[in-house]
Amino acid sequence: MTQHDITKRLATWIVGLTGEAIPPSVRAEGVRTFVNWLGCAVGGARHETVDCAIAAVAPFSGPARAHVIGRSERLDELHAALINGISSHVLDYDDTHLKTIIHPAGPVASAILAVAESHPVSGRDFITALIAGVEAECRIGNSVYPDHYDRGWHITGTAGVFGAAAATGRLLGLDARQMTYALGIAATQASGLREMFGTMCKSFHPGRAAQNGATAAFLAKAGFDSSERAIEAPRGFANVLSTKQDYAEIVDGLGERWEAGLNTYKPFACGIVIHPAIDGCQQLREELGDRVAAIRSVDLVTHPLVLELTGKKTPRTGLEGKFSVYHAAATALLRGDGSPTAFTDEMVRAPEIIDLRDRVSARSDAGIDEDAVVIVLTLDDGSRIERRVDHAIGSLEHPLSDAAITTKFVNQSEPVIGRETAQRLADLAWAIDTADAAAPVAAAAAA
Repeated sequence: MTQHDITKRLATWIVGLTGEAIPPSVRAEGVRTFVNWLGCAVGGARHETVDCAIAAVAPFSGPARAHVIGRSERLDELHAALINGISSHVLDYDDTHLKTIIHPAGPVASAILAVAESHPVSGRDFITALIAGVEAECRIGNSVYPDHYDRGWHITGTAGVFGAAAATGRLLGLDARQMTYALGIAATQASGLREMFGTMCKSFHPGRAAQNGATAAFLAKAGFDSSERAIEAPRGFANVLSTKQDYAEIVDGLGERWEAGLNTYKPFACGIVIHPAIDGCQQLREELGDRVAAIRSVDLVTHPLVLELTGKKTPRTGLEGKFSVYHAAATALLRGDGSPTAFTDEMVRAPEIIDLRDRVSARSDAGIDEDAVVIVLTLDDGSRIERRVDHAIGSLEHPLSDAAITTKFVNQSEPVIGRETAQRLADLAWAIDTADAAAPVAAAAAA
């Protein structure tokens, strides 16, 4: 496809999208996306990363009109979007668009729930805006993935800013020209480096994308302009940040094929490429019972991307543990755990975990899919047990049910806001598409 008016065409579609034009299955996925995001934001709200971020930015906040999810603080809309984006991603438990490894909700939902507190919107229009934002960011991500990601860009930050701008722009009632400007202002702020994986900066990326995308929409609303070809121009986003530019992925089939309907939800609180290993190791633990204590060695065969992203052999912190397939396998075998409690500072330093982790080896095989793993356990008596996982739980082939998402929501939210409040909040989130207003969810989610 020629690079003709890609940004304008996408902006025009975003502005013209109606709630009725979204298939029921995609709307349902939009609600699932929101529920999962909200649980993750509450669950991560007391992490030290969030404490540090609030301490740093709160003195600079404007009027306290927006709630910080899972906390008592209130900030201006843009700073609330930043903090909520950080908290929703810090546990690495959020949603994943598997075609691009974008975590779509963090930038989008964090922006629009904060903005909805001062710009009232019905639950239905809120979900329509969320779906428009997710669709925009994932299509833009498709157009440059994998080259863009392989170069070292964290695609949730770089593509996410477009989603936040698109969704916020709908809440602000931008016209097509203003939306084109908003996408352009977003494009010039697209950033996020994979070098930051395992540090606090990884969750900063969706938080900043939420804040910057919302800023882009507010600027455009005020008449602030930008290039109208910010995505496709020779010195625009796609050409500067990637060696691949597939513009058909952005504009072909708009309103017919839905990337927003392909979202998935993590059962495990770590990098998505580790999930097959955790799934398989948990299955083996069930099979072995007490014999897990007799494991001599663990051998993993994975797609090359697994070791590229999660090859930290000796993680020092819980955040680094989320990017260690060695730690994840050891913890799944010894504790049966892949939840946030498996990736704490204490867990990565536990002597029995370190002991087994040191006996885990992994090698890459380009012939195995990203969503697959082969695990071979050798026991002290020399016997071997092999397990292959082709599609982990939480994948499109084995998706989490609504009930499983609710359980995940309550389990991670309970330590922050209590079990009864967590259950009531989950019920409120599931009903968002028929709610008179979206803002009460933010108030109900504050601690």
